[in-house]
Amino acid sequence: MTESPAAEPLALGEIAEDRLLGGRLRLLQPVKGHRAGSDAILLAAAIPELGEGPLADFGAGVGTVGLSVALRQPALDVVLVERDPELAALAARNAGLNGLDGRARAVVGTIGERNGDLARAELSAASFAWVAMNPPFFETGEVRASPVANRRVAHVAGQSLADWLKAARHVLKPDGGVSIIHRAEALGAILAGLETGFGAVEVRPVHGQAERPAIRVIVSARLGSKKPAALLPALILNGADGRFTAFSEALHRGEALLA
Repeated sequence: MTESPAAEPLALGEIAEDRLLGGRLRLLQPVKGHRAGSDAILLAAAIPELGEGPLADFGAGVGTVGLSVALRQPALDVVLVERDPELAALAARNAGLNGLDGRARAVVGTIGERNGDLARAELSAASFAWVAMNPPFFETGEVRASPVANRRVAHVAGQSLADWLKAARHVLKPDGGVSIIHRAEALGAILAGLETGFGAVEVRPVHGQAERPAIRVIVSARLGSKKPAALLPALILNGADGRFTAFSEALHRGEALLA
């Protein structure tokens, strides 16, 4: 098992503790670079009830998605999969900080580098009830990469979206599911990746404001399902005044769900 170490991270710079979900989720994360935000909270809110699961959080970073779901579902076991050993170490510390170290573990593994890397991280085939993924939004060469290492890795993928979905297919149990949040422009690529093996696709557009185009999509699907696709009601994050709507605020406080 490639368990992440519990030692103090060395290359991430200053680490600070933040609180999400109305203060219920405590997170140690780097002050500079990629930081947990709305995307992770919305993805966590879209994960259905899973019993014991387990749930795999692909590209877990400091563990925001998986730990958020574990706080809400008291029987759920979670595996936080992160390629950066020092971020994985923070994810392991965050599990302990939230009293979840008995149900959540962090492993070092790179999504998309063949299934051998997942096997080395003890992510066995057909072993997970659900996969949550918040993959990098851009592929190499699409944008200018950030000089901050953890932000660069979070935003620019070394592997394709199809590779991430292939890895999800590998680890999911029959009738298991996947939920992904991504840029709205990536919807075509997501649907193409789900054509192999998945059905019951549900697409929820996410808009910053009602009159503007969607900025995100949250897509869920089930392995082996023959159920047709569904376009769900759009989620509007902000009102005309630029502030969270009441429902959006409830989502961010962990008091409402999209699942």
